[in-house]
Amino acid sequence: MSIFLVGLALFIGMHSIYILLPGARDAAIARIGYNPWRGVYSLVSLAGLVLTIYGYGLARQDPVLLFEPPSWARGFSFVLMAVALPLLIASFFPVPTRIGRFVRHPMLMSVTLWSLAHALAIGTLAGVLLSAVFFVWALAARFSLIARPMTASAAATPEPMNDWIAVAIGLAVWAALMFVVHDWLIGMPLL
Repeated sequence: MSIFLVGLALFIGMHSIYILLPGARDAAIARIGYNPWRGVYSLVSLAGLVLTIYGYGLARQDPVLLFEPPSWARGFSFVLMAVALPLLIASFFPVPTRIGRFVRHPMLMSVTLWSLAHALAIGTLAGVLLSAVFFVWALAARFSLIARPMTASAAATPEPMNDWIAVAIGLAVWAALMFVVHDWLIGMPLL
């Protein structure tokens, strides 16, 4: 469990710098430069992600059950993920989507829905902890971003076709996860 916690702290810690210490990023960029900052940020985040995944895999070998998920949780989680994945895809378009304009921060909403879906459906200590940490982080990041002014790209006119593309790709990823990828990647079949 310690590897899992260290990885989670590194990954979420790096992604929380702008929330907790807004000036630290700018100070680091001024001191070492933009690309070196991106390199450090990426390497620490990647190390945290790898340790989180590896540590979670270890924690799954000897799970601590906190609760038995309710019978409806699995189906409800599938529905939440069918919404979360198109939101995630919509966040990657350089020109904002109407989805992004409506939700304002589609990636953070996607992470919020993902964490809620997994917290309901898993029930183990590691699963609930992973979900809870990402849920709290996504809410904190969302509130942090709401206070900031809109960027020029966010103020651009949405391209309606991007919404359809985001939904199509998001639902295709959802279907792939449901039928093949989740079992292959995570070792947990969904159907």
